[in-house]
Amino acid sequence: METATLKPNQRREIFGWMMYDWANSAFYTTVISVMLGPYLISLAESSLGKEGLIFDLGLFRVTTGGFPAFCLAISVVSMVVFLPFLGAVADYTHLKKQLMAVFCYLGVLASSLLFFVTGDSYIIGGILLIISNIGFAAANVFYNAFLIDITTENLRDRVSSYGYGAGYIGGVVMLVANLILIENAESLGLAKGMAVRISFLIASLWWGLFAIGTFMLVRSRRAAKEVPANKNLVTVGFSELWETLKELKRLRYTALFLVAYLFYNDGIQTVILQSSVFLSQELFTQAERDASVDQSFLITIFLVAQISAFAGAMIFERIARYIGAKWTIVISLAIWCGIVIYAYAFLATRTQAYVMAAFIGLVLGSAQALSRSLYSQMIPAGRESAFFGLYEISEKGTSWMGQLLFTIIIGATGSFRQAILGLIVFFVIGSIVLLFTDTKRAIHEAGNLTPEEAGSSG
Repeated sequence: METATLKPNQRREIFGWMMYDWANSAFYTTVISVMLGPYLISLAESSLGKEGLIFDLGLFRVTTGGFPAFCLAISVVSMVVFLPFLGAVADYTHLKKQLMAVFCYLGVLASSLLFFVTGDSYIIGGILLIISNIGFAAANVFYNAFLIDITTENLRDRVSSYGYGAGYIGGVVMLVANLILIENAESLGLAKGMAVRISFLIASLWWGLFAIGTFMLVRSRRAAKEVPANKNLVTVGFSELWETLKELKRLRYTALFLVAYLFYNDGIQTVILQSSVFLSQELFTQAERDASVDQSFLITIFLVAQISAFAGAMIFERIARYIGAKWTIVISLAIWCGIVIYAYAFLATRTQAYVMAAFIGLVLGSAQALSRSLYSQMIPAGRESAFFGLYEISEKGTSWMGQLLFTIIIGATGSFRQAILGLIVFFVIGSIVLLFTDTKRAIHEAGNLTPEEAGSSG
């Protein structure tokens, strides 16, 4: 069936698209953001001792405290070429939804297998973290590209924000379930470690089950381009990747936005992914960590952040209607700078951690949702997946510079506070580059309309 003429802004498709954020955010929040980092560190420390050496790579050392960040950095480096190539292939086929499903369920399978990671098998846990993160990120290339298919420019800020909002709610539901399970583990006859592993499994299955709704409701579009007769999908994928990179030379301000996003989102993702480890190390004794006393606190912290993120996505989307997405993002980045300074210099109590989590959530939702919708307007028609492949390199779950810097600082100093402060460089550089990015011109150079122009012409 020809699907090229499917109309955008259909409620059924938009609902199905948002359901995927509801599905995968539960996994990302529970497994990647909250539980897996501290869990892998605890396993590694049981075998090697606190700050024990896992790898000595010459240029830097990977210790037990920096092991989760190192694994995340490895997963991202492996995707630097892979994701844009994958997106380029998708632009030449009608298989965007099918490829999204393949990588979605690869991630689901790998993260489900974390249930079996115990004892001294932290290396296996790290490998499963790498694979599940690759599956998560690769599926997101196609998921984000569908935003352009199912909406027009004037609705993208709203739909993108609501999608993130659905994800934050899904994360809250899953975290509440995890909190109840872990708090009542002993009365259920479970060890705390078993309760954590069951939480990994439940979150992974949640991702896979609710994603079915997305694949049922979102419809495939016919590819805008056809594979030339003298090429196959592999060769056309690499040539399209090269063409996409050359296109970025013409779309100078789109490229500049990608550079800005690469930096500030790297900082955001590293704060999110390492905050549970940071709080666990800074606010709890070794005995409390060994007894998993900190898990309930960490889950509650992320509950506060998720609820605040939902509010932030809704509030800042409305602010963007008046001052534009670019300036709304700049405001949120200024607040991010304040957050890392506060974490370094002032954070001392659990109450202060709750307040900080609320501010993290508030600006987390705005920066992510508005960046995605703003970037979607800077992409030429027919190149959506290829360009979102580049975008996904620095999207959630795919930061690498921040993870690597965090690992290096911990290995050199042993200080989590110095590591968190070091991330301020990403917010400062990202803000400066964004200030010099003419987003309106970037949209026009890509052949698209701004939200205001699309609304007035509709």
